[in-house]
Amino acid sequence: MNAVSEPLPSPAEVDAEIRALQLAMSPSELHGGLCGWLAGGGEAGANWLGAVLADAALPTPDAGGALERLRVTSAAQLEDRSFGFALLLPDGEHSLAERSGALFDWCRGFLGGFGLAAGAAPGLSPEGTEALADLARLAAAQPDTDGDDDAGEEDALAEIEEFVRVAALLLHGDAALGARHRKRLN
Repeated sequence: MNAVSEPLPSPAEVDAEIRALQLAMSPSELHGGLCGWLAGGGEAGANWLGAVLADAALPTPDAGGALERLRVTSAAQLEDRSFGFALLLPDGEHSLAERSGALFDWCRGFLGGFGLAAGAAPGLSPEGTEALADLARLAAAQPDTDGDDDAGEEDALAEIEEFVRVAALLLHGDAALGARHRKRLN
């Protein structure tokens, strides 16, 4: 596949639609849930919101809206062989605590969506099992609100973000792509 050209909608656009639907979550957590759902083998259909949040009463996101663009772009990015997958997180204008908190929210969302789609025994590789455990540790973490935003902490956050991005791609490969490959072989 070619590189994905459509960027993710902004966190502010996603947040506006989350608020309109009166959902109690951050844009990062919702994106993590969507990506976990897709990585676990969940359907990338237009009714994803109800599936990801385990609430069939939720409406299908509006065509062309931020949540629909989030679904389409995220699904394409996960399938992109040039590894163009991105996490929906606040930009560098936000504090380190806000950005790390959003990353931990993303991980919590991912675990929930992945568990719903993949089930209790997803058949992961040893690397996938380890990546899932690492994401669970990050999901349980809390941002450090006492420290200053220094370069060392910025570098550490960037490394963790890259780890999370690669872990999500690995889990997508194990659970979603691996399952499709096994179906074709049978």
